[in-house]
Order: sequence, then C-alpha cells, then structure tokens
Amino acid sequence: MNLGAKTCVPCTKGVPPLEPAQSQKLLGELSDGWEVIDNHHLQKTVRFKNFAEALQYVNRVGAMAEEQNHHPDLLLAWGRVQITIWTHKIDGLSESDFIFAAKCDVLAP
Repeated sequence: MNLGAKTCVPCTKGVPPLEPAQSQKLLGELSDGWEVIDNHHLQKTVRFKNFAEALQYVNRVGAMAEEQNHHPDLLLAWGRVQITIWTHKIDGLSESDFIFAAKCDVLAP
C-alpha cells in the first residue's frame, strides 16, 4: 500500500524514533523535494504562482492535519509553503510523518 493511502497512527511515548536507514527507505517513497533533516524531521518547500494559491494549499493541509490528528509546522510566504513534520511525542520521525508527507503531496497542485 502506498504511503498516501495509509492513515496516520497516534504514537505513544517510549516508541523509538525511526533509525536513519528506515527514514531513508521511506523517503524514497515520497515525491521529490522532501528532505530528512538530522534524522529528526521531514521538510519540503512547495512553490506556487502567488500568495492566494499558497494560502489555499495551507488550508487544505490544515484540514487534512485535523482529520489525521497529525499536525505539521507550516510556514506561509508569498508563493511558497514550507512544511516541517516530526512526531513530537518521540522527538523524532515515525512512519506517520512519512504518511502525512505523502498526503501533503496529494494535496499539492
């Protein structure tokens, strides 16, 4: 099953973050532009023609975040949105972070 078709699963304290090899394997399943930063978080910048399109994307991602109960950091600027994702409870990456990233890609134009 591809990552975008999965559902984010709540993580509990005590679950270890993904190992670097696991993160790299899952990164290979995402679209271009995603980066694993210090094996701690995922980040991508999505570009748009203008501020209005970027804002619409932020609103779509926000609605999906509420549905998935998994909340990224979003930086909205003219013509771009930077998405940063990690699992706060474990202070690192989980499979749900990669699932959420794949879902963000589906929402992008």
